[in-house]
Amino acid sequence: MGGLDPGVFALVFAAVLIGSTVQSVVGLGVGLVAAPVITLVEPDLMPGVMLALAFVLPCVTLVHDHDDIDWRGLGWSLPARVVGSAVGVWVVATFSADQLGAFIGTIVLLAAALTWHAVTVPITRSTLGTAGFVSGVTGTATSIGGPPFALLYQHRPPTQIRTTMAVYFVVGAALSLAGLTMSGDLELHQVAVATLLLPALGLGVLAGVPLRRRVPAERVRPAVLLVSAASAVVLVVRSLV
Repeated sequence: MGGLDPGVFALVFAAVLIGSTVQSVVGLGVGLVAAPVITLVEPDLMPGVMLALAFVLPCVTLVHDHDDIDWRGLGWSLPARVVGSAVGVWVVATFSADQLGAFIGTIVLLAAALTWHAVTVPITRSTLGTAGFVSGVTGTATSIGGPPFALLYQHRPPTQIRTTMAVYFVVGAALSLAGLTMSGDLELHQVAVATLLLPALGLGVLAGVPLRRRVPAERVRPAVLLVSAASAVVLVVRSLV
């Protein structure tokens, strides 16, 4: 169990299982659900464990779903993610995750609330670049980088949301892991624990397949917003407490 207490490992395993199930359905969720739990019970595992899992899970998704990917949007957001990841590495080495988490969580919560009522954020070069940069910072520093990108794609077809975000998460997690490795902030113990949690990812993907068929397309957008808002609330509370 990677040196973890059995009860702690079981709790982390359950969080990753639930989060990967959510992500299999709506396109994001494993970091949003599991990162706060891991940070609360075993903070030394963050952000390495979640970034490693965030790299593997979308690879599994892309094996089955690889159509309707918005390559143009990725072309504008991923370069900004590179810059944001570099800033995120600096943040990890300089500031506490609590300081960043409280601010980013509040911004994401406000954005989700505004979008829920009527505000639609257009997908343009500037918004894609901004989302990519912010996601790079938060994804590297806290392993929660999905909401800024998800808010842009909330009105797109469910398949495009899942596949585009899967590509984004694979590249983004790889950049964050590479940056943390070069800075010495990625520990071998974190990678070992992530390996032990891979069965939770697999079970989550299997559980999400039948759920995906039963969730109507019009419910995907509210689901994305609810997951983003819930993660923001947890992030703010975790940071303040």
